[in-house]
Amino acid sequence: MAAIISCNSYSPLAASKWINPTLPTKASTFLTTPKYNSHKHVQCQLQNGQQKGRPFSLKECAISIILAAELITGIPSLDAYAANPSLPDLSVLISGPPIKDPGALLRYALPINNKAVREVQKPLEDISESLKIAGVKALDSVERNVRQASRALKQGKTLIISGLAEAKKDRGAELLDKLEVGMEELQQIVEDRNRDAVAPKQKELLQYIGDVEEDMVDGFPYEVPEEYRNMPLLKGRAAVDMKVKVKDNPNLEECVFRIVLDGYNAPVTAGNFVDLVQRHFYDGMEIQRADGFVVQTGDPDGPAEGFIDPSTEKTRTIPLEIMVDGEKAPVYEATLEELGLYKAQTKLPFNAFGTMAMAREEFENNSASSQIFWLLKESELTPSNANILDGRYAVFGYVTENEDFLADVKVGDVIESIKLVSGLDNLVNPSYKIAG
Repeated sequence: MAAIISCNSYSPLAASKWINPTLPTKASTFLTTPKYNSHKHVQCQLQNGQQKGRPFSLKECAISIILAAELITGIPSLDAYAANPSLPDLSVLISGPPIKDPGALLRYALPINNKAVREVQKPLEDISESLKIAGVKALDSVERNVRQASRALKQGKTLIISGLAEAKKDRGAELLDKLEVGMEELQQIVEDRNRDAVAPKQKELLQYIGDVEEDMVDGFPYEVPEEYRNMPLLKGRAAVDMKVKVKDNPNLEECVFRIVLDGYNAPVTAGNFVDLVQRHFYDGMEIQRADGFVVQTGDPDGPAEGFIDPSTEKTRTIPLEIMVDGEKAPVYEATLEELGLYKAQTKLPFNAFGTMAMAREEFENNSASSQIFWLLKESELTPSNANILDGRYAVFGYVTENEDFLADVKVGDVIESIKLVSGLDNLVNPSYKIAG
């Protein structure tokens, strides 16, 4: 059996064939495809049973990003991009090492301000860096992380509980008790020098942290602008499982991707997508672009390039929606570049492998409808807010399980289904119910 191909070569000609209105080509826009005649961990099935690693080498990523810059900005090279007087030097935008873990990005994106819980969260996340040390030597560093987190929890537990929403205090307190027990178990794992058991336990503890932080959110934190208030809105988080049937790959038959959707920072965008999921809009649809830079789908059969609302018989479009870090509500209908917010950071950056966003026409900010894409890249080469996509395209979620396998998805592979597994109660104004 052939081995899984982890990275496809990138061809600008091939890319321009598939990217019309959603990931812009030099002639058009970004990623709009033109027309042609329960906490269950779902595993992707590899025939040889091996774990899948990141798909790109640094050299390949660098080439892909240079080509991506040409693709998205419609200019010949990164040098031309830097020379554009309307854009700042990228070095001005780099503000420290980026967070690339999707779970961490989602935790930091929550609309909360509780320093005590963050002081527990950070050393638990740092365990991932500690585990990069070879052999059992990593456990000494892990032990320091665990002790720091345990100390922070002991000192800050009262402040954490005080930050919980009143209706969620009991549940939050129970989660903190589980977290405390779990950290004692992790300490024992380290003392037993059981390196292999560290990462699964870390994941469990960070899940508790994330749940506690979500329990700190008391209702939806802002009003959506009146002109969008009657659209499908996701006022909170939701999760979907996307099952993809992989063709022409004897080692990978199908894969289920868990995707967490963030309606706190993109209520209109995420709500539009959940509404389409509930309509089974994507079920049976093929992957329409997969070039090593992005995976894209959502272009329906027929002449339309988006979802046709049966009630109006017109394409339903949504506004560009970007949440700026430090702001209380998203900005709409304009890119951060157009607003002159060159140094602003987005709350949901294009940092993680499998960042999910809406495709749209390059020069029409409010043209997104149903076409979606997942970005494939190494975030070390495009730190937060030095990425040319941040602030230009609306991110509304991250693939949190099996994201590495996105690199094996190819044009023609079929989305068998996308199913909502949590968060339906957060969907407001669902049009699929009206349509029946």
